[in-house]
Amino acid sequence: MESKNKFWKGALVGALLTTLAALVIVGMSLGIFLIGRTAIDKGTTAESVQAENQNGDLDMNRIVAKIQTIQSVIDKYYLFDEDNTKVEDWIYKGMLYGLEDPYTVYYTADEYKKLMEDTAGEYCGIGVMVSQNPSTGVITVSKVFEGTPGAEAGILPGDILYKVGSKEVTGIDLELVVKDYIKGEKGTPVTITVLRKEAGDYIDMTMERRQITVPTVEYEMLADNVGYISVSQFDTVTADQFKGAIDDLEKKGMKKLVVDLRNNPGGVVDAVVSMLDYILPDNLVIEGDPNLVRTKKDKTLLVYMADKNGKGDQYYASDGHQVDVPMAVLVNGQSASASEVFSGALKAYKKAKLVGTKTFGKGIVQTLFPLDNGTAIKMTVAHYYTPSGFDLHKKGLEPDVPVELKEELKTKIKIEHNEDNQLIEAINALK
Repeated sequence: MESKNKFWKGALVGALLTTLAALVIVGMSLGIFLIGRTAIDKGTTAESVQAENQNGDLDMNRIVAKIQTIQSVIDKYYLFDEDNTKVEDWIYKGMLYGLEDPYTVYYTADEYKKLMEDTAGEYCGIGVMVSQNPSTGVITVSKVFEGTPGAEAGILPGDILYKVGSKEVTGIDLELVVKDYIKGEKGTPVTITVLRKEAGDYIDMTMERRQITVPTVEYEMLADNVGYISVSQFDTVTADQFKGAIDDLEKKGMKKLVVDLRNNPGGVVDAVVSMLDYILPDNLVIEGDPNLVRTKKDKTLLVYMADKNGKGDQYYASDGHQVDVPMAVLVNGQSASASEVFSGALKAYKKAKLVGTKTFGKGIVQTLFPLDNGTAIKMTVAHYYTPSGFDLHKKGLEPDVPVELKEELKTKIKIEHNEDNQLIEAINALK
């Protein structure tokens, strides 16, 4: 119990890290005001607290003046050396944190450089997939790939990621945790600390980073000519791999298809659009909704987006190819973003049954905006909608056939098909 309390205390600290940093700054200002304000020029102090902005926009003159006031206090009284770069970075980080959107963040030059490493399905890491609760910042292992350092060290699905090395990672942007702490140079060691619910204690596991080739698409033909395709994420290589799997299964006589998107966190929009285009015919129309956003008559709308002004990209099928067999899509609470685009489109056109549990519910789009000196911000800029106009954000997609994975299977790295009760239900749904 003591270990669990320690974790949740640490989790809370991690989730509120930026808030606490802001509170420390407020506390410093208050302390200076109470005991040392005579040391500050009265004119500067007055300028920093002048008239409130009447129209609700940020008063940049007042903010700049206040920052200058704080800096003058730092210059005169701060005991230790000031790292100007870090101070400036945290001003910007704090500004975006104030938007209260976990997906909108500021990246330092070093963070942005690592973020922009090519997403081509290969990297030096440990071979695990993680997801983050947007409310608490807690990071959980959702999948462990066989034959990888993570699997060999003993990491299991469901483990809560507490530390990477000496760094507590709860509350840190998930992309940065992966690229800045988990990934690294080939052959270098990394220690992962997890909280395992069953054990009720922390477990430290040290492993060596290796070149990992992520199997984004795996497939096989099951009994009764049921094709099975598992997609672990939507990467730049995924669409071609998926189309290749479809082609091979069709040559082998596929009569039904199950696409497994469980624990798939999403990925590249172009990949999921290309995959949907390959499956769906080009001329599907959803009847009965005159308010649907549609600019191309008799074209299959795959997904569309809308920004704060109601404008955004629309994606349509156009390749002339379709897959004309009964389909089911396996989903769960970690099927997010691009996985929900894929599932939502097939559900909207009644081309597949969703089997499993409700999806994650991330129906918003982020864009990277490069800034000066190699820095950048990632900002939420639009909602995306299924072809039927459904906004799934914070709602998720409900399965047509709800079924929970058996409890004893949730921590297994590899689940055999004959024991996978969700897969069995998906196959039954196609009969």
